[in-house]
Amino acid sequence: MRGQVVRGQVVRGQVVRGQMVRGFSLMELVVVLAVLAIAAAVVAPGVGRTADGVRARAEVGAVAAFLRSAREHAVSRQQAIEVRVDDETHTLVMRRAGHTGEAAVQATRAISSLLRIAADPPPPRVTFFPHGMSTGARFAIATPGPRAYVITVDALTGRVSTERRGS
Repeated sequence: MRGQVVRGQVVRGQVVRGQMVRGFSLMELVVVLAVLAIAAAVVAPGVGRTADGVRARAEVGAVAAFLRSAREHAVSRQQAIEVRVDDETHTLVMRRAGHTGEAAVQATRAISSLLRIAADPPPPRVTFFPHGMSTGARFAIATPGPRAYVITVDALTGRVSTERRGS
């Protein structure tokens, strides 16, 4: 007997030897698993691309934040701060302008291998002055896929802004 009514509710199952057996048939389970497998196959590639895009966007934001931090250091400590892109070690280096050596280095930040940074025009550095101005710079950042970003440092105000290019 199927679909037995118990206390006003329809209970799914079959009565075997006087006891109600609940559950799903093997065919129902196979169909549900097949539908889930197809859905996962369709969604998985898009999730991977989205995750790379989110990671790249976060890295670009971190580079911009590093530049903003350098401007803040220059203004608050009343000393010129230079930030340069070190292509050999794939890092951003913040140092006191006009000083050399490791003692002048204020901070460093590793750049993700997802990003390729190029100054437009070279050299790949910007100097922030104590009164808030900068030498100005424009960094083109290539990411995996069709998207690219541009970080611009305004010479007059030292303002750091990011812009997304591509689709």
